[in-house]
Amino acid sequence: MRVTQRFAAHNYDPLPVVLSSGEGSWVTDVEGRRYLDCLAGYSALNFGHCHPRLVARATEQLQRLTLTSRAFFNDQLPVFAEALTRLTGKEMMLPMNSGAEAVETALKVSRKWGYEVKGVEPGRATIITMGGNFHGRTTTIVSFSDDAAATGGYAPFTPGFRRVAFGDVDAVAAAMDDTVVAVLFEPVQGEAGVVLPPEGYLSELRELCSRRNVLMVADEIQSGLARAGTTFACDHEAVVPDVYVLGKALGGGLYPVSAIAADRDILDVITPGSHGSTFGGNPLAAAIGAEVVQMLQEGCFQERSIEMGRRLSAGLSGLVGHGISALRVRGAWVGLDIDPALMTGRQLCLALMADGVLAKETHGSTVRFAPPLVASDDDIDLLVDAIHRGLDGGTGYPAGRVA
Repeated sequence: MRVTQRFAAHNYDPLPVVLSSGEGSWVTDVEGRRYLDCLAGYSALNFGHCHPRLVARATEQLQRLTLTSRAFFNDQLPVFAEALTRLTGKEMMLPMNSGAEAVETALKVSRKWGYEVKGVEPGRATIITMGGNFHGRTTTIVSFSDDAAATGGYAPFTPGFRRVAFGDVDAVAAAMDDTVVAVLFEPVQGEAGVVLPPEGYLSELRELCSRRNVLMVADEIQSGLARAGTTFACDHEAVVPDVYVLGKALGGGLYPVSAIAADRDILDVITPGSHGSTFGGNPLAAAIGAEVVQMLQEGCFQERSIEMGRRLSAGLSGLVGHGISALRVRGAWVGLDIDPALMTGRQLCLALMADGVLAKETHGSTVRFAPPLVASDDDIDLLVDAIHRGLDGGTGYPAGRVA
């Protein structure tokens, strides 16, 4: 820890644990103590640590070809591209690396579509975003953030964005004019604390965007790929956005893989030289991404996510009014608001760590839980019991669980 803090910039405030290995839903630190991982790399590890199927596919591809750049075709990208378009129901995809890159790509595509297809006056394209959003931390993305930590000291920001309250379709409608080309939103706001939209919001937003000829752009980087109990969180209202923004679990926790998916009339605005990435769509990324899509198409992870959510709800709902002020569950994703008079989110996470469970707080008194979808019923029960003990001020283990 000391060496990391000395030589690596302090852009994170990690819990005091040094991890060295992981398998499934469990990780082990350098001293041999085991922890149930309930952060899962902010949903990048939906399939757990070192899933044998993904490791085998990555190992096979590592021994063949890893990078060509997009200056040449490779034999893995078409497999991935076709698989992802089938999963999303879209006609095309554009591969990138990080989630933030995928969001940036969606912003660029939306603006260019606005000029070339919708006919917005050049230089005036506007994109509506949501309060409490988290889409990454590039300069453009934080331009429409309301997180003081992400924005402080980084101005001037990129213009062209209009932020409204999340979950309020009337606010979106009021913000629309002829310059609006897209509405960018998270179907579930993960970083904000697993904040769920009101029932019917996604359907109403879909209808509004269609009526006003505005692209509905869904950031499913954290909420998608079975985390919310369905392949995409938008599926909860049978809503199909114009653009899917995907990342995190798309790389199976092994490699950074992201993409956007949309129909041809949208993605055809991208032409050679107008957007690109040296690593985006490389053979290794494509091989892993294609295997992830195949696993999702089998449906077992979506079913498991629903089962886990039911078990988590049953185990935690009794805490509302007894240490926690609110509980939100969508699939295997939990947002828990602690009574600030009791403790902070950080304090609960430290108590959980001492009890062999790893989680991470957000926004003071909120803690998110996103266990890998390979977690067993016993793992979920262990998490529930640890939360009860942590809120009660007691822990059962001095620091982790000895292997």
